[in-house]
Amino acid sequence: MAGLRLGILGGTFDPVHRGHLALAGAARAELGLDRVLFVPAGHPWRKADRPITSAEDRLAMLRLALEGEETFEIATLELEREGPSYTADTLEALRRDRPNDELFFILGEDALVDLPSWARPGRILELAVLVVARRVGAQRKAVEGAARRLPGLLDRAVWLKMPLVDVSATEIRERVRRGLAIGDLVPPSVEAYIQAHAFGWI
Repeated sequence: MAGLRLGILGGTFDPVHRGHLALAGAARAELGLDRVLFVPAGHPWRKADRPITSAEDRLAMLRLALEGEETFEIATLELEREGPSYTADTLEALRRDRPNDELFFILGEDALVDLPSWARPGRILELAVLVVARRVGAQRKAVEGAARRLPGLLDRAVWLKMPLVDVSATEIRERVRRGLAIGDLVPPSVEAYIQAHAFGWI
């Protein structure tokens, strides 16, 4: 039985923003994906040095952002899992639940460069095709260095043609702290949620 072409976009989503949505949309369109799963991190081990907004609030904002997007879904397995969130574990769990689906792991070029230092990066390459969005600033040498550290990395990578979307959650949190507008960076429903909840950003 043929399965789905399933995109997986993980992240802290603190908060979800237009860049995330553009990335998911580009991957869906360019690769003919049937679904894109947004996977909010429970305890992101790469961000253990800073506090993050509660899982409940991050999930609520993600649900608001995806309203009306029939091919975008949320998978909460990392929020439900105890301990640090590791991509290899998440992909293995999705493979067990969806043995017939083809998995496409969506990430930015900066994350691709860092991938060799992730937990069990070789297993990630076994389980999913990497769908990579270029970032601002040429990183060719850094990508080549990552490929030397993790053989087979570029063989499993597909590069998106989407235009660069220069927005980050860090920038959004900083703008909120400074009382600046964020309406051009997040969906209106997410902006309203942020305004209604005094997160630790303020």
